[in-house]
Amino acid sequence: MTVVQAVELIAVGFVAGLVSVLVSLASLVSFPALLGMGLMPVAANVTNTVALIFTGVGATAGSRTELAGTWRVTLRLGLIAAVGGALGAVLLLVAPASTFQLVVPFLIGGASVFLLAQPYLARRWQDSSGRARVLRTRLLGTLLFAAAIYAGYFGAAGGILILAILSAMFPEWSPQQANAVKSVTSMCANGAAAIGFAFYGPVHWAFVFPLALGFLLGGRVGPVVARRLPSNSLRVIAAGCGIALAVKFAV
Repeated sequence: MTVVQAVELIAVGFVAGLVSVLVSLASLVSFPALLGMGLMPVAANVTNTVALIFTGVGATAGSRTELAGTWRVTLRLGLIAAVGGALGAVLLLVAPASTFQLVVPFLIGGASVFLLAQPYLARRWQDSSGRARVLRTRLLGTLLFAAAIYAGYFGAAGGILILAILSAMFPEWSPQQANAVKSVTSMCANGAAAIGFAFYGPVHWAFVFPLALGFLLGGRVGPVVARRLPSNSLRVIAAGCGIALAVKFAV
C-alpha cells in the first residue's frame, strides 16, 4: 500500500459514502476501485463490506434529526438485519457469490419499481383492514430479513432493497427518515457480516483503513446533502439509479 493508493482510497471512500447515503449504491464505486488495485473478487467483496460499516457510522452521526423518535423501531430492525447479515456472510464463505448472478437484476429492478410506486401503495394500504396491515407488516419484516442476508452475501444495491422495504413498512416516514433508518439497518447487516469476514475471510486490512476513513467522511456529509433535496427526489433518484443498475446487470 503506497501513500498515493491510500489517498486514492480515501477519495473513493468519500464518494462511495456520499453515494451510499443518497442512492444506496456505494459498492458500485468502491468495489471496482479495489479490483483495480489488484484484489481478487472475493477479497475485494469482504474488504469492501468491512469498510462499509463506517458509512453507517458517519450517516448515523449526520442523521440525528431524521432518526429522532425512531430509535426503538430502528434498533429492532437493526437486530433483524444483523442476524440476516451474519447468515449472508456464512453463505458467502461456503458458496460462490456468483450464485445470485441471475436473480440480482430482478431483485434490484423489482425493488426500484416498488420504491417508485410506494406513495400510491401507501394510499391503498391506508384504506386496508387492520388484519391486512398486520399480515403485510409481517411479510415485509420477512423480506427485510432476506434483504439483509443478500447484503451480507453479495451486497450490490442491498441498500435499495432495504430502503424499498422500509418505505413500505412505514409509509408515514418521509423519504429522508426512511433513508436514515436504512443507513443504520444496512450498517447492522454489514457489521454482522464483517465480524465473520474478519475472522474467516480474506480481508486486506491495509485497504480497509483508508477506505473506511473515506466512507466515514462521505457518510457524514451525505445526510446534509439529502436534507436539502426536495422531499420525493431522494426516492426517485435512488429508484432511477436502481433501474439503470438492474438493466446493466441484466445485459
